[in-house]
Amino acid sequence: MLIQKPPYRFLSRWLVCSLGLWIAAAVLSNSITTYGSRFGVIVIAGLVLAIINTIVKPFLIFLSLPALLISLGLFMIIINGLTVLLASRLYHPLHVTNFWAAVFAGMVIGLVNYLVTAVLEGVTTK
Repeated sequence: MLIQKPPYRFLSRWLVCSLGLWIAAAVLSNSITTYGSRFGVIVIAGLVLAIINTIVKPFLIFLSLPALLISLGLFMIIINGLTVLLASRLYHPLHVTNFWAAVFAGMVIGLVNYLVTAVLEGVTTK
């Protein structure tokens, strides 16, 4: 499978993060702005978010393991929101107004990730 190789996996993660941010920015147009809704801002913000998800998110998951176990995994929604908020703080053209907008954007990105992964796994198994 082509997606399992690390460079392709990162590229697919980058694509999914960009697509999720684009959808979240469209849905939450008052809470997430990308300075003119430029395509380049979404792509670079997706790259920043993919890097954060690759490097920082595993540490966040490890540190919040008790909360994840108690909440039966629902705390991942908060972790996804924190990664989106961190991406907006590191890349200033992406502006998220508050924590709850970041949490909702994280939920949208997670849903897009789930759907894209399901479609890709369905295509590769047939």
